[in-house]
Amino acid sequence: MIQVKEFLDRGSVTAEKKANEFLATLQDEQVIDIKYFAGYRSNRDTSEQLSSILVVYRTNDHTGMHEP
Repeated sequence: MIQVKEFLDRGSVTAEKKANEFLATLQDEQVIDIKYFAGYRSNRDTSEQLSSILVVYRTNDHTGMHEP
């Protein structure tokens, strides 16, 4: 079964750390693709960085769940 897991953050450090921790639970052959997006959201007074990492991976678990 092919699954996706998304990591969102208002900066890149936390999303990156969580994505790397998740990837460490997978075998190399399970990882299909990794997408990364970084952008800025501007408010009236501030601007904040947003990061999103999407991991597309294969699992043998037919329930669709792979939570480390």
